[in-house]
Amino acid sequence: MKPLFESDKVYHVYNRANGKENLFITDENFRYFLKKYAEYIFPVADTLAYCLMPNNFHLLIKIRSPQNLLNHHQFLIKERKQGAKVVDENGMFDYHKFVMLQFQHFLNGYSQAYNKRYQRKGALFLKNLKLKPVECEAYYSKLIHYIHYNPVHHGFCREASDWTFSSFHAFLHHKRSKIAKQEVLEWFGGRQGFLEFHKCKPEKGFEIDFEDF
Repeated sequence: MKPLFESDKVYHVYNRANGKENLFITDENFRYFLKKYAEYIFPVADTLAYCLMPNNFHLLIKIRSPQNLLNHHQFLIKERKQGAKVVDENGMFDYHKFVMLQFQHFLNGYSQAYNKRYQRKGALFLKNLKLKPVECEAYYSKLIHYIHYNPVHHGFCREASDWTFSSFHAFLHHKRSKIAKQEVLEWFGGRQGFLEFHKCKPEKGFEIDFEDF
């Protein structure tokens, strides 16, 4: 049974480009992806970590509270005239459908802009968005490390701090950010603990399979 989005739960969300194409060619592409992400996903989920690679992306998110999701849904209906029904068979508000709808708008919006920019047609992403509930504390820590270390693992840079398009930089300074960095830093016992944990290489055998669903 495929996992479903539920309020107040943490998920690893990821996907990659269809075939051997890339999702991002220029820095402008990366920035536009983050802009669309902030527009559609930030209102419904806290972002704990992310990394954008040329042909894939990884997000670690925590779905917001039930009331927050309901309020945002009502806002969309009232202000943006989006009347899409996100209810289950009993007529109750369906959290999973609503969050998935936000992801669909987000990724479709990016795909349409990308296809127009590069005069291409067809699906840009794999058909199904991958999501895994994060329920184990040890896995949570390893996953944050894995996401930030991904560019190093694939040979794009030597240090996690060298990669521009990840959340790693948000934890290095005190500037305001849309990353829920206080929650993550507290998890690692502070900024120093966070940095010490990231000095190690990911655990051997800890890989993410894009075809596991």
